[in-house]
Amino acid sequence: MINRYSLLRPWLFSLDPEEAHHLTLSNLDRAERWGILRCLIKQPAADPRTVCGITFPNPVGLAAGLDKDGKHIDALAALGFGFLEIGTVTPKPQAGNPKPRMFRIPEAQGIINRMGFNNDGVDACVVRVRKSKFWQSGGVIGLNIGKNATTPIEDAASDYVTAMEAVYEIASYITVNISSPNTQNLRALQGEEMLRSLLGSLQLARERLSDRYGVRKPLFLKIAPDLDTNDINLIADLLLEFQIDAIIATNTTIARDAVQGMEYGSEAGGLSGAPVRNASNQVIRTLNHRLQQQIPIIGVGGIMSGKDAKEKIDAGASLVQLYSGLIYRGPDLITECAQALGN
Repeated sequence: MINRYSLLRPWLFSLDPEEAHHLTLSNLDRAERWGILRCLIKQPAADPRTVCGITFPNPVGLAAGLDKDGKHIDALAALGFGFLEIGTVTPKPQAGNPKPRMFRIPEAQGIINRMGFNNDGVDACVVRVRKSKFWQSGGVIGLNIGKNATTPIEDAASDYVTAMEAVYEIASYITVNISSPNTQNLRALQGEEMLRSLLGSLQLARERLSDRYGVRKPLFLKIAPDLDTNDINLIADLLLEFQIDAIIATNTTIARDAVQGMEYGSEAGGLSGAPVRNASNQVIRTLNHRLQQQIPIIGVGGIMSGKDAKEKIDAGASLVQLYSGLIYRGPDLITECAQALGN
């Protein structure tokens, strides 16, 4: 079944994207419970990488967004990922934006989504992570946190701190998502004044939580691909100032040049997949030049092949994450990327 994804894809693409998403994940869950999923999937060779004090079994991870609530952890882990990033989760449950809110653009190997941080709330997610066999066996799980849509942007820090407190004990690392285009004004947090205030609040909260739990959990920041060089350099400098452990580059783009004139190309939301590849790579190169390897970079955006994954590493990333490429290529992409990045 899994190895014939290219045969299944036309049928999946005939369904509403969000419906296909849930159907695919529920079937993966079933195959994992029956104990056959790992038999169907060619597993990547062990290729451990240590980043931020965490040993990743291989350098290919799942990007946030695919499993927002931690409902499919064991099935996704069985596909061969070296690590999983769950979320974005917010302090309170929220429904997200009205449907339809996800659109495929096959001609460009792209996806537009305006999901809007739809999730069951951070507490429900934490319960699911704890129950997963992957977490219980020591699997690497990052928790991606955000603010609720109803929280004013000037009060965003309180939501991030609340979510951070909830996930701190169970997370291998925590990602602060300030770059989704689908929550009003969220990207304003990438500006100097607001970002400085947010990072200061998170730094104090982490010091308090480190004392409480006796461990300092790595803190990552996820940024947009639509920043200019000055903005990127400013963010890089703030990461160093506030001792943020790594940066994830990048989230989805609001640019539409690559899909102009295509069906759904003008839909609102964040564009992912192949159209964001070059912008993501450029952000990674700019960060790498500014940071001089003082902070690791996790590369995500437009990885549709092993070659694309290698480009991220060559640009300066230490690890990579996949999402949209899985929709177009299926699980074989994980092993292909792992092989391309093999030592």
